[in-house]
Amino acid sequence: MPSTTSDASAAWTDLTDQLHRAGYYPELVADVLDVAVAREEIVSHLVLPETTFDASEVRRHLTVLVLTPTRLVTAHVDDHPADSENPSASAAATTESVPLAEIRSVSLTHVVADPQKHRTGTPPLEVTLALGWGAVSRVDLAPAGCDDPACEADHGMTGQILPDDVVVRVSAEAEGRAAVAAAVDFATALSRATAQRLP
Repeated sequence: MPSTTSDASAAWTDLTDQLHRAGYYPELVADVLDVAVAREEIVSHLVLPETTFDASEVRRHLTVLVLTPTRLVTAHVDDHPADSENPSASAAATTESVPLAEIRSVSLTHVVADPQKHRTGTPPLEVTLALGWGAVSRVDLAPAGCDDPACEADHGMTGQILPDDVVVRVSAEAEGRAAVAAAVDFATALSRATAQRLP
């Protein structure tokens, strides 16, 4: 059954409510998402605020993933603090729209405690969602070796190329169990959508 205007409005309202709860430039993020989603129906969404710390400053980031019937829309927003060249702080908001047919992989890593005691339906402590469509890849390199433990020869390097378009980690300890459940729900919806679009 096709979605109604009220369904679409409710999905957008829920997304903007989550943006306001995240508290990270919600009006800016809603504006850039409005352009990228282009009034298409929202099937599922995930809002992931993150704060990172280094020796001199606190940096905030926000990643939003939106699933429509035809596309995956991603948005990432970063703070740019004031410095000697830019006297006032700014933010950069980037969106990308990927046709579902282009998504090559949806990988979800579950981390659980006491796996021997795991029971069906018990939520993970954290999940890492990795999405790949070939725009960005990561090369993991390591020294190559051989089976001879006494060998001291240089065997060069070995490695693998891994998709790295979007990787998000959600932890129950940091973001709460509801955030982990939301990430699992989004991964499920995206997996279903991409499977339905296989040739």
